[in-house]
Amino acid sequence: MPALNVEFSERELEDLRQIAKERGTSMKALVREAAAADIARHRALKEGAEAFRRFFTAHADEFAAAFPDDEPPAGGEGRAA
Repeated sequence: MPALNVEFSERELEDLRQIAKERGTSMKALVREAAAADIARHRALKEGAEAFRRFFTAHADEFAAAFPDDEPPAGGEGRAA
């Protein structure tokens, strides 16, 4: 499995040691869990943004009718999706 060396300050390492000890896990597992959670969050945000773009595009005319003041001026570049 590929690995990554990560540098921490002495304070950060001490904090990681304490948290790992409190949770009854290793520092390696703690850091890997935090990274995996951030990766999952990032993926979910990207998927959510894409779902919103698809929804907005599919309902652009309805949004335009409901929020006419937010429409670009006539002759503009159009709606951004």
